[in-house]
Amino acid sequence: MNVWVDRISALDPVKDHEEIYRISAGHEFPWDYTRALEFALFRTYCVPSISALLDATREFRDRPQRRYDDTALLMAEIAAHGYDSPRGKEALRVVNRMHGRYAISNDDMLYVLSTFVYDPVDWLDRYGWRPLTEAEKLAAFHYYREVGRRMGIRDIPSTFVEFRSFKSAYESSHFRFSETNRRVGEYTVGLFASWFPRFLRPLARLGVRSMLDPMMLNAFGFRPAPRWVTAVGGFSLKARARLLGWGRTVGVVRPRKVSRLAQEARNRTYPGYPTGYEPGDLGAPEPPADLDPQWLRSRS
Repeated sequence: MNVWVDRISALDPVKDHEEIYRISAGHEFPWDYTRALEFALFRTYCVPSISALLDATREFRDRPQRRYDDTALLMAEIAAHGYDSPRGKEALRVVNRMHGRYAISNDDMLYVLSTFVYDPVDWLDRYGWRPLTEAEKLAAFHYYREVGRRMGIRDIPSTFVEFRSFKSAYESSHFRFSETNRRVGEYTVGLFASWFPRFLRPLARLGVRSMLDPMMLNAFGFRPAPRWVTAVGGFSLKARARLLGWGRTVGVVRPRKVSRLAQEARNRTYPGYPTGYEPGDLGAPEPPADLDPQWLRSRS
């Protein structure tokens, strides 16, 4: 018996989407959601209009770890405490301030939002220790729809299927190679590899490339990883899922009582987070003084 699945089954995915999402991301699948959202953001760098701005700010070149930690912690704060809670509202203000400096199209913002919904769904379909319930999938959609509204994103589709269709169509028409995709992609692969001991970093780089689908590889201009690396990586993730599923079934692995959301005690940029920190302490610095004005939002 899974107390969290039982709890989810008693909730409404529209009305109770925050609680359901909090259970899925914080109690049932915290490791998987973290990995899936890392690759969701990575996926957005396949769009040249997105990568060009990121490349121009030089954040990924100069401070990739802080850029990663700011995004991860701000989104976790919103999920952990609720988008209308004091901490959630403060985190959203930081997110909106960061994005509000730059000339970002609504469609690019909408696409990034869509990856937060569907990339974790797709990851858990492949590598989850149990499948997501339909209520969990719908709750993720409704949760990010409300977050998107509070970020000022317009024209968010009204159904799970419509938003999925938007994401697929956007990728088909906007994923294409550019040098800024390649540079931001390389910075990101380097960041992921830096989390491993130095002697393992070449293998980690191959491992990251093995997780990218052909559309992403083409958009980044990356060579595919050797087939054996892809096979080993996929096998390892599926073996982990089976082992966890078995552990839950026999009671060796018990349902997590404490949520992992916004509880990154070993955070690389903010040691001991969240102790001693507020959401307002997070966020990227002001744009570089020499940034081309084309990337800045007009104040007129």
